[in-house]
Amino acid sequence: MSSSGERAPAAELGLLDATMIGMGAMIGAGIFVLTGLAAEIAGPAAILVFVLNGVVTAFTGLSYAELASAIPKSGGGYAFVREIFADLPSFIMGWMLWFAYMIAGALYALGFAPNFLELLHVYGVTAAPGEVGALAVPLLSVAIPAKVGLALVAVGGLVGLNAVSTAASGSAETIFTIIKVSILVVFVVFGFLSVNAGGETSFTLQNFDPLFPDSKSPASILPAMGLTFIAFEGYDLITTVTEEVENPRENIPKAIFFSLVATVIVYMLVVVVAIGTLGAEGLAAAGEAGIAAAATSFMPTGLPIIQNGGALIVFGAVFSTLTALNAVVIASSRVAFSMGREGQLLRRFGNIHHRYGTPFLAILASAVVMLASVALPTQSAGNMSSLFFLLSFIIVNGAVIKLRRERPNMNRPYEMPYYPIPAVLGIVLNSVLTVVLIVYLVQTDPLALLLSGSWILVGVGAFYGLRARRRAATDHDNTDSPIAEGGET
Repeated sequence: MSSSGERAPAAELGLLDATMIGMGAMIGAGIFVLTGLAAEIAGPAAILVFVLNGVVTAFTGLSYAELASAIPKSGGGYAFVREIFADLPSFIMGWMLWFAYMIAGALYALGFAPNFLELLHVYGVTAAPGEVGALAVPLLSVAIPAKVGLALVAVGGLVGLNAVSTAASGSAETIFTIIKVSILVVFVVFGFLSVNAGGETSFTLQNFDPLFPDSKSPASILPAMGLTFIAFEGYDLITTVTEEVENPRENIPKAIFFSLVATVIVYMLVVVVAIGTLGAEGLAAAGEAGIAAAATSFMPTGLPIIQNGGALIVFGAVFSTLTALNAVVIASSRVAFSMGREGQLLRRFGNIHHRYGTPFLAILASAVVMLASVALPTQSAGNMSSLFFLLSFIIVNGAVIKLRRERPNMNRPYEMPYYPIPAVLGIVLNSVLTVVLIVYLVQTDPLALLLSGSWILVGVGAFYGLRARRRAATDHDNTDSPIAEGGET
């Protein structure tokens, strides 16, 4: 019996599950590691960086919501573009998204490892992350760095969960996301109520005055937005599982809006507390550990189970990286599944496993590339992912306008307000961030641009190679048919 077949995925995810997929991806490691970067570049105006990124993202979110209600297919942005544009543009869109999700997965996996080691260190199980040596691989006489080994274990575990059950992976995403959001809420509450040793409030809005100190200018907001934009990438993952969500025409738009609004509120509150307690310079100096440093400065010690504020944030970071990783495992595999079903990747990727009801081969293929992406330079990989997401958002906003013009009478249960203003603003603002990011990368990370261009060129080659293979297979089938041989049907 075949292990897989041509059938549709089962709708096993509810509105809450879909919302948590978006929030799980957006409230990932970014909130913990990117706040310090934003403060370093923009100073106290880092709060504006996250607010404005939320606004820019919202315009594109409206486009995703309308397209998802009109085209209820799994595959996210690729599925929309495939419906509207020609073969090559739609393939490149899927090719970029597939790789961007897999790169993001590798980054989340690598982010999980040091946070997990730090959590074990807090409880005295292991040495500090920098002091942990290589891990021996059972049955093989080799050892690999602990960070890489734990990243591989995290990917392998979540891939296995996704491969055997969509419902189980969705439930895990929901539970983990609720836990990490609860941790951030605790952080915010303690931050606003914090007092120092002298009995005075530790949190102060004076740290935001002036918003732009002499060393920073309003223009500093733009590069900071470009480099932290990936923190708002995630609501689009919801549309990659459209066919696996109950009542998708209604629930997908709702899930997009709920996840976006909740994420922007959480980000704003966390950044306000972090800068309000440490100051922009202190937050920037702490770097990736900025949120943990803020929590340690004002949260009490001796908490039940969690020893102190820093440990609580590390605990939250572990769950954040796991939920973000799980979300992109889901998303990347659904893009590959959709492309396989459309015949733009190997058709086997578009099959559903007869027993598990999941796109089994698409999940495994995505996992292989994700694991290989662990070898990429971390900073360059993150910049590649941001660039590809910005480009894809520009295309999706264009797709809304093109679909409205070509199919004005199409069934659209949700239509964006004030069309076409949100879509046009989405195109313009994402284009500005793309240009700013490219200019910044030319100066600081040309490797990211080289790798991005190389991946797109490989995609063009793959497109024509797969098309030639399909034509050869069709010609072979026609040659073997009775008509081609002059026989009777």
